[in-house]
Amino acid sequence: MVGLGRSGEAAAALLVRRGWNVIAVDAHPVAAPGLEALGVDVRAPCTDVVADVDLELVVKSPGVPAEVVQIAAARAAGVEIIGEIELAARELGNPIIGITGTNGKTTTTELIAHLLRAAGGNAIACGNQGLPLTSLVDVVAPETWLAVECSSFQLEDVTQFHPCAAVVLNLTPDHMDRHGSMGAYRTAKLRIFAAMDADDLAIAPEGWAIPGAARPRVLRDGGRRGEVDVAWSDGGLHVDCVGWIADWEEIPLRGRHNRENVMAAAAIVAHVADLSAAQIAEGLRSFAGVEHRLEVVGTVDGVTYVNDSKATNADAARAALDAYPRGVRLIAGGKAKGASFAPLADAARAGVLCVYLIGAAAKEIGEAMQVAGVPTRDVHTLAGALAAASADARPGEVVLLAPGCASFDQFANFEERGDRFHALVDALPGHHATP
Repeated sequence: MVGLGRSGEAAAALLVRRGWNVIAVDAHPVAAPGLEALGVDVRAPCTDVVADVDLELVVKSPGVPAEVVQIAAARAAGVEIIGEIELAARELGNPIIGITGTNGKTTTTELIAHLLRAAGGNAIACGNQGLPLTSLVDVVAPETWLAVECSSFQLEDVTQFHPCAAVVLNLTPDHMDRHGSMGAYRTAKLRIFAAMDADDLAIAPEGWAIPGAARPRVLRDGGRRGEVDVAWSDGGLHVDCVGWIADWEEIPLRGRHNRENVMAAAAIVAHVADLSAAQIAEGLRSFAGVEHRLEVVGTVDGVTYVNDSKATNADAARAALDAYPRGVRLIAGGKAKGASFAPLADAARAGVLCVYLIGAAAKEIGEAMQVAGVPTRDVHTLAGALAAASADARPGEVVLLAPGCASFDQFANFEERGDRFHALVDALPGHHATP
């Protein structure tokens, strides 16, 4: 086992349950007393080739690049290398729904699981959004639907992962520091379809050729409906097999980008779970959204505070500005991921009053904003940004955390960053939490 994050620990535990002798390595110091109690040989930190055993299988955590020495050596020796979701898929008999794309994965994953549960089914949202798929093996009933959020890192190492429905929501530059090119990034995303059959539902951007036997279907928001459209907007939400579902005004999710997420979720549950238009509409109306994704934290003196810490790339931050197009004080920055911030700066020009820059990418974002004529303040930390933005904000304005960057320069993950923002807002005098 290479990599001992959440999914790595869950995968190592599953391997032990299946009778494997497991060596688990990580480049960083990791305390894993639970694995050691199971008999796992934990080696952390470890940056050398594991040369003292005959390897039969290597399971790679998604955060581990293919170039690390243990993976490269295993590949050179002809040892099979798989990822955590591939390991789980080989052990699970549950119906699986796969969701990937640059943005919208978590919202769509959670929404699909919510729609299935609201209609009386058993469903779990899992995968990249936090709950490792391997942790569900031997735990969930075989009829439970598994809505699996899949990152490009996870999909690099799948071969038999076989969803009955899968969607690539969108593709914009992200993780260029890992993949190196848009072509490699796209290839990784497309692997979600590779093991699918002709009877499975595959949803991809229009014009894409996909691997596997499934025919690609399309989501369309505007324009003339085509013969491969599976869901579309025509004054409201429609799905081909059930017809009209609801007006967009009835659906609480905010922002044009969420239409794509809603269309994908509705199409999937209608096709693979036979949910009716009425069941889907009721589930959409009751969906509360996702933590750290356009989450309204509260109001102070007429100023609204919104946590979109999950906007970890520039395109996701642009989507947040689409949801809040005017009167925004934007907190942005963190660890850059190799993509340009110019499109974010262009989007900020119309409605952003000031950008409060934090973290390692502050200079890069600031330069892009300067070119676009958007005012900035370099405040270094999230606490400093919140203090400055709240002091500047006036009633009716929005203080929006949409960093457009990864969190790893100052925080362990985007959740910690969002929780910190939430706590800072809660501590403001006069704070009123949103019910």
